[in-house]
Amino acid sequence: MKPTLLILAAGMGSRYGGLKQIDPFGPNGETILEYSVYDAIRAGFGKVVFVIRKSFADEFKSRFDEKLKGKIEVEYVFQELNKLPAGYTCPKEREKPWGTGHAILMAKEVINEPFAAINADDFYGAPAFQVMADFFKTEVSENTYSMVGYLLKNTLSENGTVSRGICKTDNEQNLVEITERHKIERSGDSIVFVDENAHQVEVGENTPASMNFWGFHPNLFAHLENQFKSFLDEKMMLPKSEFYIPSVVFELIKSEEVKTKVLQADSPWFGVTYPEDKAWVVSQIQRLTNKGIYPSKLW
Repeated sequence: MKPTLLILAAGMGSRYGGLKQIDPFGPNGETILEYSVYDAIRAGFGKVVFVIRKSFADEFKSRFDEKLKGKIEVEYVFQELNKLPAGYTCPKEREKPWGTGHAILMAKEVINEPFAAINADDFYGAPAFQVMADFFKTEVSENTYSMVGYLLKNTLSENGTVSRGICKTDNEQNLVEITERHKIERSGDSIVFVDENAHQVEVGENTPASMNFWGFHPNLFAHLENQFKSFLDEKMMLPKSEFYIPSVVFELIKSEEVKTKVLQADSPWFGVTYPEDKAWVVSQIQRLTNKGIYPSKLW
């Protein structure tokens, strides 16, 4: 059974200032997520599922359905604030989405096979999709997940701070710990983040970082449901609380229900956190196109 690619595309890009999921970056107006789908098809994925908001479903479908027709199976699922487990009601003051864990949970009804989950606005590179496809062929199981690790120094923005899942691994490259860190930036010759006490803390530049490229067995959905209910019980009334997928994985690692392999890929990564990032990303995609890694027109 071919694996599925789940693309998290429901965020509005508050710092970026627009719907960057459908912003053009390639030579013929291709979006970043189109390169992910292209790389996934080449690596042997059989289906793509978009997690979006219902309010821009028509815009998404008109942009992607015709391009992808006959190349890969396409599904859409919707992430909305009121899509909560039975017995829970969204607080009226809630405006922020519930987070990446909730977004993945929205695909429960349409995914029954191993799947990779990625962000729509990150460029992950062809080698990353290949190592993930190889993992699905040989290692994925109910108690073995995976994550593509990127060097922290290669994931920063020159135009502002970023948030990253900072990882620790054991000698077998299994994830031991993952901690969501915020306001990460380069400061002189160092990389620093701001901790929960508002202190600046230095972190090594070659530290593996999660860019939310995960490989899962479909049993993840049962774990997500259980942990999301616990999250709501504890934090539902906090208007900015988020249910992060790295936190879900970390809980499963701590309970020894799942091990998560950190896959090494000699793969480029770049993203668009801020509007000023766009020109650089466009130039990087053009460089890869000039090298023949991608055709000048993807479809």
